[in-house]
Amino acid sequence: MKDIARRAGVSESAVSFALNDRPGVSEATRARVRRVAEQLGWRPSTAARALSGEGAATLGFVLARPAHTLGVDSFFLQLVSGIQEVLAERHLGLLFQMAEDVADECAVYRRWWAEHRVDGVLVADPRAEDPRPGLLDELGLPAVVIGGAPEVCHPGLSTVWADDAGAMASVVDELTALGHRRIVHIAGLPDLAHTQRRIATLRAQALRRGLSEVRSVPTDYSDTEGAAVTRRVLDGSPAPTALIYDNDVMAVAGLSAAADLGFRVPQDVSVVSWEDSALCRMVTPQLSALSRDSAEFGRTAARELLALLDGDAARAVGVPVPRLTGRGSTGAAAAPRERGPGLP
Repeated sequence: MKDIARRAGVSESAVSFALNDRPGVSEATRARVRRVAEQLGWRPSTAARALSGEGAATLGFVLARPAHTLGVDSFFLQLVSGIQEVLAERHLGLLFQMAEDVADECAVYRRWWAEHRVDGVLVADPRAEDPRPGLLDELGLPAVVIGGAPEVCHPGLSTVWADDAGAMASVVDELTALGHRRIVHIAGLPDLAHTQRRIATLRAQALRRGLSEVRSVPTDYSDTEGAAVTRRVLDGSPAPTALIYDNDVMAVAGLSAAADLGFRVPQDVSVVSWEDSALCRMVTPQLSALSRDSAEFGRTAARELLALLDGDAARAVGVPVPRLTGRGSTGAAAAPRERGPGLP
């Protein structure tokens, strides 16, 4: 500040007023100070801003998931890229941390709040019984829940939600139109709210249509479990004629596992991925998938958090329902495949 004041020919207090958008200096002086500051490469000190109560200029994002499942997860890569795109426009940082579980995640929030590390947080993977919204309310830490339910409201917490029920219903519509009656949903983590919504919707759709051989099997989202569950369900008799995977990684692993067992896709079994990605288009046959703009999901969540920080009221914002893009992995249901000589 001394360097800027000396070069701009003003007092240090005038520099402080100009750089912090406070009254007390003319617009001409404010412009001159900022020009000099830019020439000198000055940037605000995050630590100093936090100590003075002006904020950390950083938002937080904690993810409590098995670390080995994230390396090839296209949804989270695109989600974070969308978040970062919006934050970059405001020159804000994103502090990202992995957590062992929800309890560990809550401990991170308490620490960040006590240390003034972040101005607000993005919360992913809402649970049915979730302690995080209540804690964030208690701390007074602004937050946006990504993938929450619109009817679950907390003061100071916005929600960006996706219609998982509508998306699952569209997949079941497509598969039953192709004649499929034996459908297995290879789901994600069982305690996640969106996993439970998808499972409940599939169950309700099966009941409405009179389908008795429809079920969901939870996994950890990894390719290893995706392949293992695929082998297990296809080893049954009669085997399912359609498989719905909760992400693209499991779908690709399942495609390979089915081939190893001698099942042709889609002649013997159809495959649908919940997430669309380059992976879905790089395999043979290409995978039918639910397509959505995951980066826009992230941009929407970031904008909503910035709106909270700017003083707007909390609200629930929906994103477009993912649409099913049909490709080579879905086709008409095959006749029941029973065990017999020469069959796996």
